[in-house]
Amino acid sequence: MTSTVPAVPTAPAATGAPGVVTGRPRTWLQAEGLALAAAGLVAHATTGAPWWLVPALFLVPDLAALGYLAGNRVGAWAYDLAHTAPLPVALMAAGLAWDVSALTVAGGVGLVHLGLDRALGYGVTYDSGFGHTHLGSKGPDADHGRAQHR
Repeated sequence: MTSTVPAVPTAPAATGAPGVVTGRPRTWLQAEGLALAAAGLVAHATTGAPWWLVPALFLVPDLAALGYLAGNRVGAWAYDLAHTAPLPVALMAAGLAWDVSALTVAGGVGLVHLGLDRALGYGVTYDSGFGHTHLGSKGPDADHGRAQHR
């Protein structure tokens, strides 16, 4: 008795660099980013904290880029920790569980930051350099190492 395994459909060839999300999946990720930003604003609204804290704290996650002073690998890890959902969601959950509005505000603003980053096409970084992300290359590193995504 022989069995045949159906062929797994493959995605169309991407026109960008290896490891870069393009087309409809990219559009969905950008929409997801807007939803995360909106959720972060809703979370902030539940705290009663002043709204000026949102723009005042908005760039705090970018301080994680200082990790690049220790090299690309450490920098990418630190930057991605501050620019993916687990950290701000954990901060919000802790803030809600322990009734500490400062943690909820920090998590909410973190979600606003990462959501707007995704909506604008800034993604999770590769070890090959700060400008190399899953949504494409940005900034001064954009022209270097496109094939080195790992």
